[in-house]
Amino acid sequence: MNYLLFDDQSWEQLLPLTFTRPVAEIRIGILTIREKWNLYLNTQCSFLTKDYLKTKYAAKVAENNILINGSILPETKLVEKISELEKNQALIKDNIIVAVNVGEFSNFNLENNFENFSKINYEYEISKINFTYEIFKKNGEAIQNDFELLTKNRKSQKLSKTNNILAAENIFLENGAKVEFATLNASSGPIYIGKDAKIMEGSIVRGPFALCEKSTLKMAAKIYGPTTIGPASKVGGEVNNSVFFGNANKAHDGFLGNSVIGEWCNLGADTNNSNLKNNYAEVRLWNYPEERFAGTGLTFCGLIMGDHSKCGINTMFNTGTVVGVYANIFGSGFPRNFIPSFAWGGPQGLKTYKKTAAFYVAKIVMNRRGKTFDQIEKDILSTVFEKTEKYRRFED
Repeated sequence: MNYLLFDDQSWEQLLPLTFTRPVAEIRIGILTIREKWNLYLNTQCSFLTKDYLKTKYAAKVAENNILINGSILPETKLVEKISELEKNQALIKDNIIVAVNVGEFSNFNLENNFENFSKINYEYEISKINFTYEIFKKNGEAIQNDFELLTKNRKSQKLSKTNNILAAENIFLENGAKVEFATLNASSGPIYIGKDAKIMEGSIVRGPFALCEKSTLKMAAKIYGPTTIGPASKVGGEVNNSVFFGNANKAHDGFLGNSVIGEWCNLGADTNNSNLKNNYAEVRLWNYPEERFAGTGLTFCGLIMGDHSKCGINTMFNTGTVVGVYANIFGSGFPRNFIPSFAWGGPQGLKTYKKTAAFYVAKIVMNRRGKTFDQIEKDILSTVFEKTEKYRRFED
């Protein structure tokens, strides 16, 4: 059986993080949603996503295909029910399409809303990511589930005796991981240190926490779980309940809390964000489908930042700030709570970040980590530039 992960309406709700990826490429816990499904199904899943993303995230089809909602996190019972689906059967939960056996893909139209399929109700709860803030909100449970999935029947590398350890049984080091003169407290949740990752001296970590492959926790960092630092990232300072997708930097002091940071982002030295309003009121976030600020139901909510965005030293982000793709933010004072994609500037004013200049920086940044900024990346980001033009009225 061949499996494809499709985007439902949550793709729009998860902007700006999904401007540059299908929903299933979101990292929550230790793994991306796609990586979780790959392990549960023992296969390689592909994608059904927006047209402009299909060159990078292509659909691979076979004679027999099952489509799975890419915003839903897998678990054992759910995988069993999906594997039992017969042709033209759909698994649903509270009117949400969870999965559907479409048989030959050529005969299926995603736009038909699965109306011609026999519906089977899934009786158990599902974990679904509908909004950006749910990524950090549900990250603790996701870390726990991924930890069990990745470490089952495996033995951790030995922890150095220089470290101060609590609940060592809940700590797992992959090959090449290095931790020296750090404090690791896994009594409140597991701590996972990925392959060739490094925790530098003086760092204090309280789980649940995941430091993914080839990432670095800088000296004297203070980390409160549930926090995930994706692959090839560098993080320092104080971090609480946040998720870095990967290839991102927050290498210096400053506070980040209840936040989600996309790929290829850089937070300048002493960047801070507020995650709690002074009046303890509900935090509102920019909602792309509704084109307005909408309630989250949360008291604690910080910064949502799309791919390739960066900020200068001493940047201050207010509670519930949303930054699009390819924004470059600097200057004294608090920037706006919604900063559009390809914006350049800060509290003193914004202008359009020209594509040629932005792409020049992206090439340098990606080359530093052995990645290529190719035509596929340019085409995706050019489409995002066009899609977000209506938000950039700076020169009008």
